Amino acid sequence: MHAFVFCFLLLCSHSIASFAEASKTLSGFSINLIHRESPLSPFYNPSLTPSERIKNTVLRSFARSKRRLRLSQNDDRSPGTITIPDEPITEYLMRFYIGTPPVERFAIADTGSDLIWVQCAPCEKCVPQNAPLFDPRKSSTFKTVPCDSQPCTLLPPSQRACVGKSGQCYYQYIYGDHTLVSGILGFESINFGSKNNAIKFPKLTFGCTFSNNDTVDESKRNMGLVGLGVGPLSLISQLGYQIGRKFSYCFPPLSSNSTSKMRFGNDAIVKQIKGVVSTPLIIKSIGPSYYYLNLEGVSIGNKKVKTSESQTDGNILIDSGTSFTILKQSFYNKFVALVKEVYGVEAVKIPPLVYNFCFENKGKRKRFPDVVFLFTGAKVRVDASNLFEAEDNNLLCMVALPTSDEDDSIFGNHAQIGYQVEYDLQGGMVSFAPADCAKD
Repeated sequence: MHAFVFCFLLLCSHSIASFAEASKTLSGFSINLIHRESPLSPFYNPSLTPSERIKNTVLRSFARSKRRLRLSQNDDRSPGTITIPDEPITEYLMRFYIGTPPVERFAIADTGSDLIWVQCAPCEKCVPQNAPLFDPRKSSTFKTVPCDSQPCTLLPPSQRACVGKSGQCYYQYIYGDHTLVSGILGFESINFGSKNNAIKFPKLTFGCTFSNNDTVDESKRNMGLVGLGVGPLSLISQLGYQIGRKFSYCFPPLSSNSTSKMRFGNDAIVKQIKGVVSTPLIIKSIGPSYYYLNLEGVSIGNKKVKTSESQTDGNILIDSGTSFTILKQSFYNKFVALVKEVYGVEAVKIPPLVYNFCFENKGKRKRFPDVVFLFTGAKVRVDASNLFEAEDNNLLCMVALPTSDEDDSIFGNHAQIGYQVEYDLQGGMVSFAPADCAKD
């Protein structure tokens, strides 16, 4: 879920408190990631064609970026803007077990937010789900978070309240796509891994959501979220120095039926992998729970275009939950011009609705030059197959979209396919190591 509507001072320095109590000293561990369109996903719809799955992914990217995208000058459909429906669904799911006895859950892995939450019973308004709601009354390890405790006070004042005679911590999160979730903050045992062979954290802070207004489209089934951002209540902040403030993920192609891995601690380190490149990780002191990088430009072959933005304070988000790469309109225009020049193609006048730039692959070429994103100190090479999708009528369409120059750019997960991406919060770096994520 992209932007919170509130901003608060992030406690992302080395003094972040860790609320997790691991059952043993950790050197590292890993858990499975499942693409929501994979047959392994509880959201999988076997009736959809590959093209329809891609279109669903595109629509979710629009919603993630929460932009009103301008129609191009040569588009005859209608003047004005395209209003994209709100669909706050990200693309990769984490499986974990919560409570005692442990209950299996699948939740969105999201580097763009911080709270861990699941839908709980009794729920006054929740998204229908295949499994029963998590019932904290049936868990012997569930405890409510008191209002005066540190986890509660780390919520923004406008997003918390005291309820009940015992002073329970009530939260209300409003995301930029208008999704609102509310409930009681609690401590609970959460296990990652298999049910019987898991890394156990007996006291993680999480949100027990009793109201979720994301119910207009039941097919979305936004049933829970694992926040991986820099905010103080995220999984990364709670695990803290137990994992050396490091994690990584590896995204397989959409066509893959295999799981991939999210790694923590020593298991996340990619420094020894051949071809690894690193760029500074920017965490801004005020603002939502985002990770920023500095993008200097893009190159194809021996030609390149540069951004006109500041390249010292973070000019692009890196996000696990947005599939498409979103670029400011002025730079996007230069990028498209570069693609047309090097590939020797022209844009079709009216691309399929979910895309902005497509061209005819007249010679049915199998290969196109890779695109290289030029981050400070790191050249990240993106295979053309990860940047362009084949559509009907022999069209190839770019998996990148423009947004207003006032909005944030986003380096989406489609461009990250084929890399193990490590976030080292302590060292202040993001590293990209080439990997076959389907075999990860």
